[in-house]
Formats: sequence, C-alpha cells, structure tokens
Amino acid sequence: MSARAPSFLQLWTRLSARYLPFADAASAELPLSRLMRLSLFQVSVGISVVLLNGTLNRVMIVELGVPSWLVATMVALPLVFAPLRVLIGFKSDHHRSVLGWRRVPYIWMGTLLQFGGLAIMPFALLVLSGDAPGQVIAGRIGAALAFLLVGAGLHTTQTAGLSLATDLAPEQARPRVVAFLYVMLMFGMMASALTFGGLLAEFSEMRLIQVIQGAALTEMVLNVIALWKQEARDPSRTSASRERPRFGDSWRHFREAGGSARVLLAVGLGTAGFTMQDILLEPYGAEILHLTVGETTALTALLAAGTLAGFGLSARRLGKGSDPYRIAALGGLVGLFAFSAVIFSAPLASPLLFRIGATLIGFGGGLFAVGTLTAAMALVQNGESGLALGAWGAVQATAAGVAIAGGGAIRDVMSQLALDGHLGVALAGPATGYSIVYHVEIALLFVTLAVIGPLVRRRAVQPQQLQFGIAEFPG
Repeated sequence: MSARAPSFLQLWTRLSARYLPFADAASAELPLSRLMRLSLFQVSVGISVVLLNGTLNRVMIVELGVPSWLVATMVALPLVFAPLRVLIGFKSDHHRSVLGWRRVPYIWMGTLLQFGGLAIMPFALLVLSGDAPGQVIAGRIGAALAFLLVGAGLHTTQTAGLSLATDLAPEQARPRVVAFLYVMLMFGMMASALTFGGLLAEFSEMRLIQVIQGAALTEMVLNVIALWKQEARDPSRTSASRERPRFGDSWRHFREAGGSARVLLAVGLGTAGFTMQDILLEPYGAEILHLTVGETTALTALLAAGTLAGFGLSARRLGKGSDPYRIAALGGLVGLFAFSAVIFSAPLASPLLFRIGATLIGFGGGLFAVGTLTAAMALVQNGESGLALGAWGAVQATAAGVAIAGGGAIRDVMSQLALDGHLGVALAGPATGYSIVYHVEIALLFVTLAVIGPLVRRRAVQPQQLQFGIAEFPG
C-alpha cells in the first residue's frame, strides 16, 4: 500500500485544473486551502437556513403541535433583516476600529447573534408548545426573539463574509470565488439536512435541545476557523480620523452607476420567478403525480444537483470573460423550459419529465444567482464591495421570502376556486392551483429577460466598458 501511495499522489497532482471542480478559483493571493477555510462561514449559514426553514418547520408543526400560521410567521421573521444587508455592507466598508479590521467584527458579531438565538431557541419552542396561556405568550416572545437573532446573525455573517472574500481574491478570480462560496453554502445545507434528519429520527424533547445547541456550537467553531488570520490588520484604513462618506451619498452613487437599478430589479424579479415554487414542488409531485415520500424527497437532491451544475458552469464561463448578464439571461431561459416541463408533466402523467424540470429549475437558478451577483459587484465604486453585496443580498432574500409566501397563498386560493367550480369544468382539478403558480413564475422570468436585455445590448455596443466586467470589478 505504501509503495502505491506516492504514484497515486503524483497522478492526483498532475490532474488538470479543469478536472478538479473550482480549483481555478484559487490564486497566489488566496490559495485553495485558505479559500476552503474561509468558505466555512457559508457552511454555518447553510446550517442555520436548514434548521429554520426545514427541520424546525416540521418539528414545530408535527411533534410540538404549534399552529401552522404561527410557524410560518416565525420562519418569516428573519426576513425582517434582509433589507438591512445594504446598511451592514456599507458599515463594513467603512468600519472604525483601532485593530484595523473591517469585516472581521461584523462576521464575529453575526456569529454571536446566531449562537445566542440558537442557544435560547429549543427552550422557547418547548415553552411555546405548552397549554397554559402565560406559557404560550412567553413561548411566543422567546421563539420570536430566537428567530430574529438567528436571522440577524445569518444576514450579517453572510454579507460581511462575502465582502471579505471579495477583498482577498484577485480581480480575475472573483467570479469563480463567488461561485465556489455558493457551492459551499449548498454543501452546508445538504450535509446539515442529512445530519439533522438522522439525529432526529427518534424524536424527543431532550434530543431537540441537544441538536439545536450542537448546531450553535458547530457554527461558532466553523466561523472561528474561517476567520483565523484571514483579514490583514490595517489601522490606517479603519482610523476614526479618516473621512467617511454618508450612507445616502454612497447609495446614490451606487444607483447612478450604469444600470444598477435595472440589475437589482432583475435580481428581484428573477429570484421571485425561481423561488415561488420552493414549498410547492414536493406536494405537486405527491398530489398530482402520486410519487412516494422517498421519491419526492429525492427532488431536493435533483434540485441541488442542478444548482451545483449551474454554479460550476457560470464560474467557468465567467472566468473566461463571459458577460454576466448573458449568464443570468441564460438562467432565465433555462427556467422557462424547466417550468414548462413541470406543467406538462401533469397532463402527460410523466414523473420523468417532472424530475427533468426540477433539475433544470436548480440549474437555471444557479446560473441566474451567480450571474446577477457578480454583475452587481461590477458596479462597485471606491472599493465599496460590501454595499453592492448587501444590496444584492437584500433584494434577493426579500424577493425570495415574499415569493414563497405568495406562491403558497396563490396555490391555496386558486385550488379552492378550481375545486369549487368557479374556474370552469376544464380547470376543476387539484393541479390547477399549482399550474397557475408555475405560469406566474414563467411570466416573471419573461419580464426578467426583458429587464436584462438592455444591459446585454449595452455591453455589446460599448466594449470599452469591459473594464467593469465581472472579472474586472473594482476591489
């Protein structure tokens, strides 16, 4: 075995970078080992997302008997902080610190907020599931505070972490670094989902407390490792005597940058177009196509696989100088075919077509997310990457939350109208509500393409602006 080891290692090191996913995201300034360590903050964010939107969602309703409307309200509370990502990014751009750090204090504060929220969450949920009026009120207040703290920490950590990655990566590698970080987010979500599912297979209140507190400790450890010796100290950059712009002035300059309002509008519309189906895809497969629990659960893996493929392709194309707006538009086009496949899978009774559609939804969404994020970063001026990343994150998170809630409401209302016969005999079926939501998403993606169109033409007509392209955005 020892004789074969050197030859195997030599073979591995001789592999071309094109066969090693995201190996070309590394650089002399940001080696792969350091980049992977930095990306652990995205893994911690993925743990929080799965815990809030998946595991606790199910546990609160089924095991703890909390009303569905209250669960939906709690899960939506973190979105309150989504618009504040713009301010968080701006503050991290111009942070005052005698230690010379800009991003580290915000990532650390976000970590503490997440840890605090997760520390009190299991006890608040157990109190919330009680029957006494006073106990219910105290539980609601505690649970709301816990969800708010985790949401605030999640948005703060991710915004400052992405900004730090932008600062550390050289200009030509930034598109691939951005895509790699979102791959790590998906990895964190998938790994934590499997872990939580296994640990809570035999549910008990004590096990719930242990799992949530274990997640809090894991996130703390991951973020400490991610931050260790990443940002160089530069007291001159964070000195209190240094003149700093006002937020209003920086935001005005950002809006006046070519096409920034149109980019953010495209982000909102496209995100809504891709995410409105998030809570409907599995019920659609079960109710309309009669898939089993295992088969519908596998849809999550297909969606994730498609998303990872989208991240990989966008990283490769952007690294070769492709227009980010074209990448985002390609994602929108893929989405049109994806939702069409999902819609036609019902009358054709084709689970295969449905699975293809689900995979393409993830693929198109991955292309769109990376393309629009790096396009927004191309509009940065004076090194304010935090402002651009915060603006993208605020629009993306807010649009996703509103779209998911809106998709559920549209499906419920239209399904009831269809079953009651108010939409005609032809539409009096359970698939109508789902189909209307998917048609709305197709319409949103068409509008998104119309919004992105002038941006693609502008870059094609004015090639001298390529210095503001994805690989060239200012740091």
